[in-house]
Amino acid sequence: MATFSDLGLSEPVLRALSDLGYDEPTPVQEQAIPPLMEGRDVIGQAQTGTGKTAAFALPIIERLKPERVPQALVLAPTRELAMQVAEAIYKYGKGRAARVAPVYGGQPIARQLRALEQGVQIVVGTPGRIMDHMRRGTLALDHISMVVLDEADEMLDMGFAEDIEYILQQTPETRQTALFSATMPDGVSGLANRYTKSPVKISIVSEQLTAPRTRQVYYEVLPRDKLDALCRVLDVETPSTGIIFVRTRAEADSLAESLQGRGYLADGIHGELSQAMRDRVMKRFREGQSELLVATDVARAAWISPICRM
Repeated sequence: MATFSDLGLSEPVLRALSDLGYDEPTPVQEQAIPPLMEGRDVIGQAQTGTGKTAAFALPIIERLKPERVPQALVLAPTRELAMQVAEAIYKYGKGRAARVAPVYGGQPIARQLRALEQGVQIVVGTPGRIMDHMRRGTLALDHISMVVLDEADEMLDMGFAEDIEYILQQTPETRQTALFSATMPDGVSGLANRYTKSPVKISIVSEQLTAPRTRQVYYEVLPRDKLDALCRVLDVETPSTGIIFVRTRAEADSLAESLQGRGYLADGIHGELSQAMRDRVMKRFREGQSELLVATDVARAAWISPICRM
């Protein structure tokens, strides 16, 4: 299995990933990062939660020039996703001092104007607010070398097709383009065909998205409310055993400790633990000494059934 260092990432970025608790690349990261680092266009079909943000964010950070001008543009369908992507890029790019600004509706535009005036290298935003800044003359796309369309199918469903095409037409023809989408309907395929050149195509699709006897439920909550919402679900559902997936080992340790503090029998499991420690944690779980495992993807091969993902 590949490691992040195998993907040609620089030492500052590798340190940032290690600090965040990232153990190994996901399939979409392993397949998308090398061609993006080479400057090739990429079309990726991947569900939410597969790690696609890092798949395009890390190459963006690695290819930045020192100048404080917009060099990469990420389009997202909602302000929530724009904020999440901008925050992730900021964390990944700390060691490279990457300057990123989220641009979306619902936030005072004066704050965005100040950020853009101070000079940014990466702009993450919704199509409507990006066009607003373009019309005001506060966002120039002359130096854009990479454009990412994140959740392209959602953007088209929300009626952003014309806005996206207009924005892309204002960027240099020499730009690199990456398009990520959970599905590939005709609209998305047409957009990809018109605005990418000899793209590398990646598909990360589960053979079976839904187990036949599995009831699936999701709840939309603010990040600060996740723990309280999770505890309410656990109290209502009262699972005898369950697993909670998180992205990083730091989150696994933190959430397990928080649940323990609230009286739940919870253990954390991740790649930082020795094999002996993992075996002990799994033994406790199998014997009923713990009811919940908070796990990173290291637990995929373990004997357990997932109940939710944070």
